[in-house]
Amino acid sequence: MGNIKFVKEDKEVIAANGANLRLKAMENGVDIYKLMGKMMNCGGYGQCGCCVVEIVEGMENLSPRTDAENRLLKKKPQNCRLACQTLVNGPVEVVTKP
Repeated sequence: MGNIKFVKEDKEVIAANGANLRLKAMENGVDIYKLMGKMMNCGGYGQCGCCVVEIVEGMENLSPRTDAENRLLKKKPQNCRLACQTLVNGPVEVVTKP
């Protein structure tokens, strides 16, 4: 089990190991999309790059970057992830809409 702390929202949620970050955010009312992302997101398939989040703490508790992330986030710092492609395996702190 791991806690996901959404920093801007000051909200902490409990997630089972292997939980998808995007789904946990949505289940708990945390908005991860900017305006264009709300209208044009791919629904969590790692194709649009709209669900970018910044990991402030706990990178070691996340699944490795996927090929989709490597392609879409190549100009972003390593602590940026696509929420739809990220599995949580321990405590992590996340900044939405970085």
